Amino acid sequence: MKSITINGSQRESVGGKATKALRNAGQVPCVLYGGDKAVHFSAPELAFSKLVYTANAHTVVIELANGETFNAILQDIQFHPVTDRILHVDFYQTFEDKAVSMTIPVNFIGNPRGVKNGGVLRKNKRSLRVKALPGNLPDYIDAEISELKIGNKLYITSLASDDFTFLHPDNTVVCLVRRSRQAITEDIEDEEAEDEDEAGDVPATETDDAAAVKE
Repeated sequence: MKSITINGSQRESVGGKATKALRNAGQVPCVLYGGDKAVHFSAPELAFSKLVYTANAHTVVIELANGETFNAILQDIQFHPVTDRILHVDFYQTFEDKAVSMTIPVNFIGNPRGVKNGGVLRKNKRSLRVKALPGNLPDYIDAEISELKIGNKLYITSLASDDFTFLHPDNTVVCLVRRSRQAITEDIEDEEAEDEDEAGDVPATETDDAAAVKE
């Protein structure tokens, strides 16, 4: 998996006033968990653009001004409800021999046969949660969908790998091809037209019998 380096400085004070001052200076307060103790630091807001504003998954290398370096993954991020500015970021420290959980995007490959025949592709899961050693975390999970016909579903079990474990039930549907609404509407209209035609066709014998009764 590709990695992004974030350069920061360790925070000496973690109080409210200090945090506000950091944000006013264009810095984002951060906390790194998972190690012997939590590490509080800050980094320029622009340093997070390639990590946050993308659909791709990345690991992180945190380099502090005091020379300390940590490998990590993004755990949580808080945005301002009005301006969408980054308010706070939590990271989780990773180690080569310790598995971690991470959300990985799904890369859909191909154009389903069912779509070519008038169906509609529905992507239920555009990303999946996996657990793996840091070195085995994939950049994305390939999902081959070319052979899906109308009514077919792609289950998560079809994407299994020895490198990671899915944190979803085996019956999780990643995507499916269903009939289009237009096709369903046309079928209903055809059925209604057939019913009307059948109702309008009155057998001649029934008409004759009715006339005989009136006489």
